[in-house]
Parts: sequence; structure tokens; C-alpha cells
Amino acid sequence: MKFAKKYETYMKGMEEELPGVGLKRLKKMLKKCRAELGSHQQSSSSSSDAGGVRCLGHCSVCDGSFFPSLLNEMSAVIGCFNKKAKKLLELHLASGFKKYAMWFTNKGHKSHGQLIQQGKDLVTYAIINAVAMRKILKKYDKIHYSKQGQEFKAQAQSLHIEILQSPWLCELMAFYMNLRRSKNNEVAMELFGDCSLTFDDDQPTLSCNLFDSMRVDISLMCSICLDTMFDPVSLSCGHIFCYLCCCSAASVTIVDGLKSADQKSKCPLCRQVGVFPNAAHLDELNMLISYSLSVLYINSCPEFWEKRMQMERVERVRLAKEHWESQCRAFLGI
Repeated sequence: MKFAKKYETYMKGMEEELPGVGLKRLKKMLKKCRAELGSHQQSSSSSSDAGGVRCLGHCSVCDGSFFPSLLNEMSAVIGCFNKKAKKLLELHLASGFKKYAMWFTNKGHKSHGQLIQQGKDLVTYAIINAVAMRKILKKYDKIHYSKQGQEFKAQAQSLHIEILQSPWLCELMAFYMNLRRSKNNEVAMELFGDCSLTFDDDQPTLSCNLFDSMRVDISLMCSICLDTMFDPVSLSCGHIFCYLCCCSAASVTIVDGLKSADQKSKCPLCRQVGVFPNAAHLDELNMLISYSLSVLYINSCPEFWEKRMQMERVERVRLAKEHWESQCRAFLGI
């Protein structure tokens, strides 16, 4: 079965209607473009070769509608995905009165199996739409003999509408693996049965396969300390770092937190400003990393794991102590 048909079947089979990529409409647009370009070249040059249906540079036929249309659809998909992922994770991690209130507003308590299935469905929704976007952009480049499709993908990443870059996809994959492990629950995994966290050559990678056509590999190595992430935090630009590393990069204390960061502070990777105040803790990912590391190092090198945990605690205590000492000095006028 071709991907377009598989995609259409998947989207129609969903319990609720969600935004997606209009593959059929976009392919018709490209088909019309190819036909018009072919007829134009045939009328302008009788000596054109068989590959003359391709055009160079911007296409006057479909550029005005193809990319804006795809941009709107991608924005709708990533917005829907992020909203639903946050809602599901808040429901799972809530406790006390907040938990019961959320159950009530969400029309009843969701069972363990329902939570797993909903998380699985959201991950699938994200990845299959990412595949659809990449395939239609590849088709655009093939027809137009250009690289504008790849350039558009890079632009989508800079606009934070590339769904595979969403930190909530990473968090949902971790959520799914945590629930699956905690209850040893066997759920049907026709779409991504090998979602896993590996430590090849001490390089932590969260991996997931879908439809045997795409593999998602998310590195969990902090780009600041160059070590496995501890207490991972996602900045509003989508990049993930250790919490302590983020505080250091934003020049704030762990007591004040990232919300107190200067709006002019830049992401260490993409250099975008104002990304620290709206940072989000990735609690599910933190639980998954902590569990996986404890199993790995307790079995192979327990001294390393214990030392790493001790270093983390000492550093947090030191930073907190420095903060309160400076507050006391300021209060006493010393």
C-alpha cells in the first residue's frame, strides 16, 4: 500500500478528527504544476528533451499556494499535538485535589491501559504527519528539480513547527515507556514496538520506528556539559539541556529559577532570545533516564552511578547556599 493511501486510512480511522497534511490536495497541486510547466516548455521550444517538465528556481504556478498551505497545516498539526500531549502528561503527573479535578473535567478517570493507548496514539500521530510532510516536500523537489523543499524544512525548524523537534514528542515517548515498564502492560505495538532508550558508547539515544520507513533518534546528551541529561528542561525554542546547565547559561540561581532569566538571554545552541522564562521540565524523560541509568550502572559500574548522583546533590546544595549567603549579605548591607 502506498504511503498516501496508508496515511489517509490512518487519519480517517482516528476516533476524533485532528488536523493533518492534505496530501491529496497538495499532490494535485503539484500534478497541475507539472502539466502546465510541460505544456509551456513544449510551446516555447520544440527541441526540449524528455526531462523538460522540470523547472529551476521558484515556481510561478504553485509556490504562491503550495508552501503557505503546507505551513498552515504544519502549524495546526504541531499546535494540536503539543496541546494534547501537555494535557495528557498533566493528567498523568497530577496529584491530590488537582488530579481529581482534572479527572472530573476530563469526563472520568482514565485507566492505565487508556493512558498508554492515548500516549501511543499521539506519538503515532506526530510521526506519521512528519513522514507525510517529508514525502510531499521530496516530491516538490523532484518535480521542480530544486532544493526548495529542503529549504522549507529548514525554515519550519527555525519556526518550531517541525513536529519531530517538539520536546513533547520526546516526553511522550518517555511517558509511554515508563507506563509500559511500570505495569509490565503488553499493548498492541504494530506501529512502534521497538521504542527504546540505548547507551551505545555512553551516548544516550531515545529511538522509535514507524511503518518500517522512518526512524526517530533523539540524542539525550546535554550540549553544555556533554554528559547524559540530568533533570532535563526544554527551552521554548525546543532545545533540551540539564536544568543546572540552563541556570548557568541564563546566569540565574537554581533558587530563583529560569523564570527570572533575562529576556535577552540566548539559547546556547540556536542563539534565540527569550527562551528561558517559559522553559518546561520534562518529568517523564527524567524518570526514564534515571531508571535506565540506575539499571545500567548498578549492574556494570555502581560506583560511577553513585558518584554522579552525589556530584549532582553537592552542586545543587552549593548553588543554593551561595544564593542565600548573597541574600543575607544584601539584607545586612555587607
